[in-house]
Amino acid sequence: MSISALLSMGRCRCRCCCPRGLWMLSAPCRDDRRMCVCPGPRRVGIPVRSSSLPLFSDAMPAPTQLFFPLIRNCELSRIYGTVCYCHHKHFCCSSPHVPQSRLRCTPHPAYATFCRPKENWWQYTQGRRYASTPQKFYLTPPQVNSILKANEYSFKVPEFDGKNVSSILGFDSNQLPANAPIEDRRSAATCLQTRGMLLGVFDGHAGCACSQAVSERLFYYIAVSLLPHETLLEIENAVESGRALLPILQWHKHPNDYFSKEASKLYFNSLRTYWQELIDLNTGESADIDVKEALINAFKRLDNDISLEAQVGDPNSFLNYLVLRVAFSGATACVAHVDGVDLHVANTGDSRAMLGVQEEDGSWSAVTLSNDHNAQNQRELERLKLEHPKNEAKSVVKQDRLLGLLMPFRAFGDVKFKWSIDLQKRVIESGPDQLNDNEYTKFIPPNYYTPPYLTAEPEVTYHRLRPQDKFLVLATDGLWETMHRQDVVRIVGEYLTGMHHQQPIAVGGYKVTLGQMHGLLTERRAKMSSVFEDQNAATHLIRHAVGNNEFGAVDHERLSKMLSLPEELARMYRDDITIIVVQFNSHVVGAYQNQE
Repeated sequence: MSISALLSMGRCRCRCCCPRGLWMLSAPCRDDRRMCVCPGPRRVGIPVRSSSLPLFSDAMPAPTQLFFPLIRNCELSRIYGTVCYCHHKHFCCSSPHVPQSRLRCTPHPAYATFCRPKENWWQYTQGRRYASTPQKFYLTPPQVNSILKANEYSFKVPEFDGKNVSSILGFDSNQLPANAPIEDRRSAATCLQTRGMLLGVFDGHAGCACSQAVSERLFYYIAVSLLPHETLLEIENAVESGRALLPILQWHKHPNDYFSKEASKLYFNSLRTYWQELIDLNTGESADIDVKEALINAFKRLDNDISLEAQVGDPNSFLNYLVLRVAFSGATACVAHVDGVDLHVANTGDSRAMLGVQEEDGSWSAVTLSNDHNAQNQRELERLKLEHPKNEAKSVVKQDRLLGLLMPFRAFGDVKFKWSIDLQKRVIESGPDQLNDNEYTKFIPPNYYTPPYLTAEPEVTYHRLRPQDKFLVLATDGLWETMHRQDVVRIVGEYLTGMHHQQPIAVGGYKVTLGQMHGLLTERRAKMSSVFEDQNAATHLIRHAVGNNEFGAVDHERLSKMLSLPEELARMYRDDITIIVVQFNSHVVGAYQNQE
C-alpha cells in the first residue's frame, strides 16, 4: 500500500472546529498554535465506517502495524513536515487531485484560503521511496506501566474510632493524555462545612485554559452555594476584619495538579462577590438547601464570572490575557456530590457518570446518571431549536454540530457562541496583541444571528444510594468513545471484587484457528490465576480502554503500540482520557436505610 493511500484513511474529528470531520487526503494538519485558528490541539478519533472510502476495522490494530515501520524510520515526520501546512483547524486539508464529492463534508468557501496543501506535495510523496522491511519496536511491560501510572492518584477516606462513617470508602483517578498539553482536568475535594464530597472531570477544547480554570473554581462556587446563611455571614465578617477564614474545602490533588497562583486574588474577589449576593438574597430564615438548585446556580454563576472577567479585563497584562484565553476556550464538566446516601450528578456537555450495580447473582449492570448534551440527544436538539427563531431551525445544528462547529451543546467559556458580534469585536480590539493576532478570535460562526447559542447550565440527576450500588465512574468522552458502558462497569466491578464472570469468547466474524483459540483460553486462564498488576481502578480501566483487542482482552503488543504513537498519530485513535472511580461503603449505605 502506498504512503499516500495510507494517509488518506484518517478522518479528522476536531471537537470544536470542522463539522463532523473531513476525509484527510493528505497528512494530518500540523499543530502550530501561533498560526492556526483553533488555539488547542485537534481532537481526532477512530474513523467510522463508510461505504465510499476504504477504512480499517475499528477493532483491528492494523493501522498501527502499518504506521509503525514509518515511525521507526523517521519517515513519517518528514511527510508531515513537507506535505501539508495548515493555518485553519476548522477544516482539514484536502487534495486538489481528488473530487470534492468524495469528501464527507465540503469546506465553507470563506475558509478556503486558510488551509492549502503544500505545492507539489503529490509528486513529492510519489517520488520518495520508503523502507518496506517491517521493523518492530515495543515498550516493555515496566515501560507501559510507567506511562499508565504516571498520573494516577488514590484517596482513602479516614476511619474514626476504627469505623468508616462515610458512604464513600475512597476513590481512584488517572489521566492518559493524547493532546500535548492534555486538555482534560480532574478535581476532588471534601466540603468541610458539610458532610459532602465533590468529584469532577472537565474536558477542555480549543486549549486547556478553560478546563483548568473550571477545575480550580467550580467546587468553591458549589460549596458556597451549599453553605447556610450563618456560615456565609461568619466568612464575610472574617474577611472584613482581616481574620483567618473558615476552611471551605479540603482538596485531594495529584502532585501534577496545580492552581493558577497569579489569578488567585481575581478568583477570590469574584467568589466573594457571589457569597455577598447570596447573603443579601437570603433573609436569614433557616431552610433546607436545595442541592439541585445550588449546583445549577454555581455552574451558571461561574460561567457568568468567566465572561464578565474577560469583558472587564485586568491592568496586569498577563492576567488580562489569561482571562481572555479562559473565556475564548471551552470546557465541559461532569460533577458528582455525595452526601450520605444522596448522590447528585451535575453534567454540562458530553462527559458521563455511570453507576456500577452488583446484582444478586454477582453480575454487574450499568446505570447511567447523566445525559450527553450533543446531537445524539433528541431533547437537546429540540431545546436548541425552541430557543431560536424558526428560520434558524436548519442552521442552529448542522452536521450534528452547534452552528456546524461545536460538538457539545453545553459548555463553560466558548464566548464565541455566547457574546454578540459587537461585544466580541470590542473585546478583541481592546485586548492584548496576542489575542488580536489569533485568527480564532476574529472568526465569527456562520449563521450567527441570535446569541447566545451555548449555555453552561447543567442537567442535574439525583440518585439515592442502595447497598447494591458499589461504585461510580466519572469519565470524559475519551473513555466512552473507546468502550461500552457495560464493559466499563464489568471491568471495574471485577477489579474491585476480584471475581471474574466469564463471558463466551466472541470472535466477531474473524476466522480463528484452533491454535489461536487455544492461545485465547490460555491467556484467560493465566489472567484468572494472576493478581492484578494495577493498584488503581482508573489505571486498570485505562489499560483496557487502550489495549483491548478484538476479543476483549488486553493485548500488550497493541497497548505498547498505542502508547508509543507520537502526538500527531495518537489523536487519530483516541482522545484524552480522564477517569475517577468512586467506591461506596455498602455497610454505611445499608445503615442509613435501616435508620429510616
